Amino acid sequence: MNHIKYTGKGIGVAILDTGISSHIDFDSRIKGFYDFLHGKKQPYDDNGHGTHVAGIIGGNGLASQGKHCGIAPECNLISLKILDNKGNGSMKDVMRAFQWLKTYKLQEDIRIVNISVGTVGKGDKNSSLLIKGVEELWDEGFVVVTAAGNMGPEPGSVTAPGSSRKVITVGSSDLLEGYGGISGRGPTKDCICKPDMVAPGSGIISCSSRSRYGYSMKSGTSMSTPKISGAIALMLEKDPFLTNVEIKMLLRESARDLGYDRNLQGWGELDLEKFVQL
Repeated sequence: MNHIKYTGKGIGVAILDTGISSHIDFDSRIKGFYDFLHGKKQPYDDNGHGTHVAGIIGGNGLASQGKHCGIAPECNLISLKILDNKGNGSMKDVMRAFQWLKTYKLQEDIRIVNISVGTVGKGDKNSSLLIKGVEELWDEGFVVVTAAGNMGPEPGSVTAPGSSRKVITVGSSDLLEGYGGISGRGPTKDCICKPDMVAPGSGIISCSSRSRYGYSMKSGTSMSTPKISGAIALMLEKDPFLTNVEIKMLLRESARDLGYDRNLQGWGELDLEKFVQL
């Protein structure tokens, strides 16, 4: 994909996760770090998940001579740490992060919100609060991209907030079948077909939080979701006036049909080149 001329330059992507480390691949593009757990001011990631996700979105591949480059290598990264070193978090901190996004959206120039996390509860209060929260962000104009979760292969296994009707929910195209078929799938309890689309998520190499020059391999819908967020950053650089609904429709129009049921693959797999050319 190196011939695609867009790099996501100037587009702000908020990543709600375990934090972010100061990896060399992020150079000076960590434009904000907000720790809702411990209040620390300097970027850190005591789990590694958030750094890996950020690298898929916007790592520039400097430490690997371009081999492990993210989708939008010049986008701006805003890390909101809502999860601890074990990947767990509280609803209170998530809600605080949602409110922060509404308050500082313009100041931080944030267009995209990547949420590669979810709750496994079905129909509980926390799930409802998460769905309500992301839908409020969507109504504020954010392009909200969420993971379908790794609770497959059973039907109805999409985690919240990916079960929201409005947001863009992402599954893993290479984790749909067989023993490794963990990608969450619909329908939701409200009979909505989910995910909306899929992208590769197995064995993805991205930035490690353990070394400023290192990489690690992870798998799951958490790794598929930032590929869509990065693609959206490219599109918003190309046309910054696109709305979140228009972005969603362009993703639908450009998706590559893999031949699976709608509740497994959504519209299909991300075709980055076709999407950016639309």
